[in-house]
Amino acid sequence: QVQLVESGGGLVQAGGSLRLSCAVSGSTFSINTIGWYRQGPGKQRELVAVTSGDRTDYADSVKGRFTISRDNAKNTVYLGMNSLKPEDTAVYYCNAVTITYEGPKHYWGQGTQVTVSS
Repeated sequence: QVQLVESGGGLVQAGGSLRLSCAVSGSTFSINTIGWYRQGPGKQRELVAVTSGDRTDYADSVKGRFTISRDNAKNTVYLGMNSLKPEDTAVYYCNAVTITYEGPKHYWGQGTQVTVSS
C-alpha cells in the first residue's frame, strides 16, 4: 500500500509561483511511476508531469514553466510551478503507480487546490 498527501496549494496572481509537495509513505520501494495530475472546472483530469527512473515528461501546456522533482531522503515529490496562468487553476493530485501481477495499480492523494487570479 502507498499513501500520498499533497500540500502547498493556494491563491496566487498570474505570473506568480507555487511549489506543491507530495509526501509518500508505505511501500515506496514498489512505486514504478510518480506524477501530478490536475482537474480544472468542467474538465477531465489530465496528466501534468510524470517521473519514472531518470525520465520526466510534461504536458505541452506546462512545459518550460513546471518542474517535477524528487527528494528521496524525504520521500517527497515536488511540482514547481512558475509563470502561473489562470488556465492553471485546478485541483492538483499526486499519483503513484505500482506494477503487480494483476497489472498497474494507481494510488491518489486527496488533492490540493491551486487558484490563479488574473
